Amino acid sequence: MKNIGRIFYGISIAVMGLLTIWYAGFPYMLIPPQYTCPVGLVYVSGALMVLAGVSIVFWKKYGWIPLLLGLALLAVFCLFLTVSPHYKHFGDGENAAKELALAAGALVIAGGKWRRVGTILFALTIISFAVDHFLYAHEAADYVPAWIPGHVFWLYVTGGALMGFGLAILVQFKTRLMATLLGAMILTWFVILHIPRVITAGPAVMDGEIASAFLALAYGGTAFMIVREREHGESGKGVGEGNILKGQK
Repeated sequence: MKNIGRIFYGISIAVMGLLTIWYAGFPYMLIPPQYTCPVGLVYVSGALMVLAGVSIVFWKKYGWIPLLLGLALLAVFCLFLTVSPHYKHFGDGENAAKELALAAGALVIAGGKWRRVGTILFALTIISFAVDHFLYAHEAADYVPAWIPGHVFWLYVTGGALMGFGLAILVQFKTRLMATLLGAMILTWFVILHIPRVITAGPAVMDGEIASAFLALAYGGTAFMIVREREHGESGKGVGEGNILKGQK
């Protein structure tokens, strides 16, 4: 179970790549809608994402792969900010924040100095998601499963929890506990909210629902990876340092 966060994240990245290949286009939240790519580049990008996801799950020694993935996702995040005509509108920045959260997870995996950078970026995006829950609670109320009463109330509760967890991780207050609770909460959403939406989604929205579900799984995985890093302490090893040290023995 100690690698569960890494597995969740790697699977999610691989699924994003498979979606990109299957639909011959990026999931709507992965690149700005105003930006179009040649089909060949789309397929290559999808294949690279699948390979990156598989390597994250199975081949830990290639630490440069999550680093390159994280930097690439950061570049796309910057692209969101430059091409979106409404990037200053908080709600329009939600997809950019999703990109930033994915980048943060990859940087946490990369380790070394990037681990702390990734943790900070992840905490900031969680805080931004919290603000979204408060600003757009009524608009997002339909996302809450119908069998749960008080939809808007639960949006506010979730927003408050996200705000608390994000701030705690940012200032390193009981990081292990807060990241564990955050990961558990997101994983609960994945099971009771996203999976049912994928099952009931029509063909026109299936790709978006699958992408949303596995984004949530990636965020939960990132939270669990932060827990694991805190359990093992800040070793200071960066990308590939473990292998270099072994080679010197």
